[in-house]
Amino acid sequence: MAASPHTLPSRLLTGWVGGCVWYLERRAVQDSPHKFMRLFRSVNKQWITFQHFNFLKRMYVTQLNSSLHQQVKPKPEPIASSFLEKTSSSPTKAEIYEMRSLSPPSLSLPRKPNEKELIELDSASIIESSIEVGNKTRDEKQWKEMTLQLDDLPGILARLSKIKLTALVVSTTSAGFALAPGPFDLPCFLLTFVGTGLASCAANCINQFFEVPFDANMNRTKNRPLVRGQISPLLAMSFATCCAVPGVALLTWGVNPLTGALGAFNIFLYTCCYTPLKRISIANTWVGAVVGAIPPVMGWTAATGSLGAGALLLGGILYSWQFPHFNALSWGLREDYSRGGYCMMSVTHPALCRRVALRHCLALIGLSTAAPLLDVTTWTFPIISLPINLYISYLGFRFYTEADRKSSRKLFFCSLWHLPLLLLLLLTCKQDGKGGRGEPRG
Repeated sequence: MAASPHTLPSRLLTGWVGGCVWYLERRAVQDSPHKFMRLFRSVNKQWITFQHFNFLKRMYVTQLNSSLHQQVKPKPEPIASSFLEKTSSSPTKAEIYEMRSLSPPSLSLPRKPNEKELIELDSASIIESSIEVGNKTRDEKQWKEMTLQLDDLPGILARLSKIKLTALVVSTTSAGFALAPGPFDLPCFLLTFVGTGLASCAANCINQFFEVPFDANMNRTKNRPLVRGQISPLLAMSFATCCAVPGVALLTWGVNPLTGALGAFNIFLYTCCYTPLKRISIANTWVGAVVGAIPPVMGWTAATGSLGAGALLLGGILYSWQFPHFNALSWGLREDYSRGGYCMMSVTHPALCRRVALRHCLALIGLSTAAPLLDVTTWTFPIISLPINLYISYLGFRFYTEADRKSSRKLFFCSLWHLPLLLLLLLTCKQDGKGGRGEPRG
């Protein structure tokens, strides 16, 4: 049966269309953008892991979103001079020069570089220096043995003993000795002076030994000798022992047992009570005020051999003076104390810190008025000391109301000259005779 004339062309057309479809399907499989087949043709014939699929996902996303491509803009590199090329002997510099020689000529600097290109030159030099620093040998990065120079030892020991604070302690002790009734005994005064200074050095040294990990977190104390490793803890404690033992011995057998007991008690109170309390309770401020009030009492007992009303008055003046002095100081160091982990009024109870400072500024007026009542001074003293007491009370009131760094700083600097001037007025207005209800040393 012969085929119809319409059947043959239709069959040919159908075969041609099928061949085209087959060709397009094969081409589409070969040019697939997903490229799944490449994962199964690994060079090392490893198993397909999660990293392969994660890489496939990132590649697919970046192909569909061309905006995610990083726009890399090469920076022009400075041309190394012939002098640097000849003198550079390290392999790092040679590698840098070889990389620069491969840079395209289009990125070379013009003859007259502008300001931006000069900045880029500086950054390139900084990168080179950082590469040189990074190539230090492993021996240079290791810990080295600490060496102590004998020339630096006096300065280190002075900072270890807080020489300024020790000078304040010795001066208040001397004021207590001078204000005591009775004749002035120079050998006893010198023994008291040296013994009190040695006891203060020992207490300050032990205090720094206990507070090394906390002082390292504070900007005010991070340069202390033990924190920086300028002196070993063993040597520091040996120095403290060499100060404490002869200091207490001088006060006990050279002056009198009462003064020696007060010196030993003050070392214990400062190192074993005040120092740990700084990280426990705000009561450390009151304990620290007692520590500062004992030295003038020691001066009085060294001269008279007993406690009297005058000794308690001097101790009370030093006790009250320390609150505006220290509270104003700690107000500007709140961040430091908080970072060091210390529990201070200025950090945890700021309103109480200002209130206590003002309260004890006013207490100085009452204590100065009580001096002639206890036969320590004449009635001239409360009159001539009233202006400076009123001024520090005024600054204490401003600190209480304004509560800022400016008012606290003014109160602190006022306290620095207020105490020496007040002690000088006490000495000027000292009452003759057996004052203070304490027997003279004789």
